[in-house]
Amino acid sequence: MINSHYQRVDEATLAACAGLPASILADVCGRRGALDGQIGAIHTGKRLCGTAFTVDVRPGDNLMIHAALMLAGPGDVLVIDGKASTTCALMGELMCAHAQQAGLAGIVIDGAVRDVDALRQGALPVYARAANPNGPTRIHGGRIGYPVSVGGVCVEPGDLVVGDDDGVVVVSKHEAPAVLDAARRKVEAEAQRMRDIQAGRLLYGWLEGALKTAGELPEERSLEALMKEFRSAQG
Repeated sequence: MINSHYQRVDEATLAACAGLPASILADVCGRRGALDGQIGAIHTGKRLCGTAFTVDVRPGDNLMIHAALMLAGPGDVLVIDGKASTTCALMGELMCAHAQQAGLAGIVIDGAVRDVDALRQGALPVYARAANPNGPTRIHGGRIGYPVSVGGVCVEPGDLVVGDDDGVVVVSKHEAPAVLDAARRKVEAEAQRMRDIQAGRLLYGWLEGALKTAGELPEERSLEALMKEFRSAQG
């Protein structure tokens, strides 16, 4: 089954998100959208940003991935639901070279890859659950362009996919513009926090209230007073 009719995240939002850390996007999405940490970069230092081109395959079979390579276009990220099977590789050097030549933005596989040394030398960002030298079969059908579950996250075709050394985050195409605005504010807030740290202003503005809400600091006491008392007792 192949579906070609779906909306994609708009190009302006995609371009604006290209430089955002995955951690920032995960934070402003309510700590949601990050794939299982076992799905990681084959080679660190490569950023991934593009639109999800979803592929659903049978465990250990890559027939529909070959079809996807012929259908996906520049800027697409193959997001492959391999059912977390790591008994054989679904892609290797040749298929990833094909993807790079076709202008794809990257590969995300909930499954295994092989030819890891070659993939690390290439320019294409590849994220996978594991490596395995076994090859796959090419006999079973699947689905392209339909929602998939990858690394515990539901991914719709056309969603925003961002990856870096921390992992991969998927943002709904419908929420991406609002998330972008929130991410920009988060970046500035963290930059201000770093300036405060470098200037020696180490007390978090939110921490006292959070400790009181958690019942760890009495309402009538301040965190600053507690810090002084603690240091005095230690000294």
